Amino acid sequence: MTEELALLVLEDGSVFRGSAWGARGRTLGEIVFSTGMTGYQETLTDPSYHRQIVVMTAPHIGNTGVNDEDPESARIWVAGFVVRDPARRASNWRSRRELEDELIAQDVVGISDVDTRAITRHIRSHGAMRAGIFSGEALPAGAEHLSDQAREALVAIVNDQPQMVGAALAGEVTTPDAYTVAPAGDFEGQEPLARIVAVDLGIKARTPEQLSARGVEVVVVPVTISLAQLQELHPDGVFFSNGPGDPASAQRETELLRGVLDSGTPFFGICFGHQLFGRALGYGTYKLDFGHRGVNQPVRDTETGRVEITAHNHGFAVDAPTGRASTAPFEEGRYGRVEVSHIDLNDGVVEGLRALDIPAFSVQFHPEAAAGPHDGEHLFDRFVDMVRAHKEAH
Repeated sequence: MTEELALLVLEDGSVFRGSAWGARGRTLGEIVFSTGMTGYQETLTDPSYHRQIVVMTAPHIGNTGVNDEDPESARIWVAGFVVRDPARRASNWRSRRELEDELIAQDVVGISDVDTRAITRHIRSHGAMRAGIFSGEALPAGAEHLSDQAREALVAIVNDQPQMVGAALAGEVTTPDAYTVAPAGDFEGQEPLARIVAVDLGIKARTPEQLSARGVEVVVVPVTISLAQLQELHPDGVFFSNGPGDPASAQRETELLRGVLDSGTPFFGICFGHQLFGRALGYGTYKLDFGHRGVNQPVRDTETGRVEITAHNHGFAVDAPTGRASTAPFEEGRYGRVEVSHIDLNDGVVEGLRALDIPAFSVQFHPEAAAGPHDGEHLFDRFVDMVRAHKEAH
């Protein structure tokens, strides 16, 4: 069987030749890499990967196929998928479909049989950048021998797409309508201990599951909700989820968060929600060269010294002073003192913020543990405890 040609083209002119895999055609996005050895189904369905082409550093992908229990949303969100050795056949008792069949069904263009280590090293050296995957009828004349004319045409297409800096994407992935997740597990059928309103910036299904398993009712709302509409739900706590895009572009969401903080309602944010918390406090955010993505990122809790292995998916970070508490810059300290609660041990990036004078905190990583690890799950306990204590005091 002759493999069909596919080309991965980067904005700097680099071209990687491989085989068409998944849907055929053209896809464009920011190219990033994920260091997770497992959890590819959760990665594919994570809304935070919207408009990103994901390179898997683990060489063998698709071994366990696709099941109906592990998706983090109702669809695949990655713009494209890059792997070295796709499994010839899935082998797992939970598998329902082959991974490539799922990619084809959802029109996700992929490429296989490429040197993912070389691609990852290139991204690490030159930074995440715009890219495209081309196969089938999307390949121009001369692509087989990669003529200068074909290369120039493909690079021009890649460079014509918008960059991730400045991208406002939460509105493209949020739920269209509010929905409620009732207390579950040991609390199923019981009166909720509290009500949490979760603003969906690109939420993963595992997050409300983690909260509901702790006895609270979770009302997931669209990112378009107003402060008045949010307050009409009478939340005992507010949660801001993960999501895609540049936090600097989310001015409306940041103002919504300031309204929550002004009300004194306990707040917890993760990933994109963490970045918006930083901006609400008056700190800046910036684009990382190649970001953190995977389920094996070490962070240190600055209070306890404990090192936790955590799941990440972010290309932006908060610029806040480490090593000491600082006064939040917004409006000359309107929100009081803040300390950096977690530090990434690989590069020193801020991974968490804790407000000392208001009931609010955030982390850059994903404590919902899909597909793991579980080191950060205790943060949901911390949030529920904070909410219950505040509720009892008021």
